[in-house]
Amino acid sequence: MASFVPTSEETLDDRRHYTEDRMVEVSCLDCLAKVRVKKNSEHHTSVQWSGQSWTDCQEFVRRDQQPGGRDMHKPCPRMMASIDDAVRAGAVPIGAFDGY
Repeated sequence: MASFVPTSEETLDDRRHYTEDRMVEVSCLDCLAKVRVKKNSEHHTSVQWSGQSWTDCQEFVRRDQQPGGRDMHKPCPRMMASIDDAVRAGAVPIGAFDGY
């Protein structure tokens, strides 16, 4: 059970800004799985996977079938390359201009 559940409008607004603002949908150039991405800096990339994108990612499907399952902290290299391409193309802006 959560020990703290935000209820104030200001806290809920902050959470929404942090988790939703400036998120850009990026499709994998290989399997077409879709994730939401935000880059606050050159070195910081936030990626939100949905349940559908997990099942659409062929790399994750392949890893899930290996003995021992998939390392949950290892990203899909194809999706990361797709995100890098989207950043280079200007589709994903870099920088937290709004503080988020």
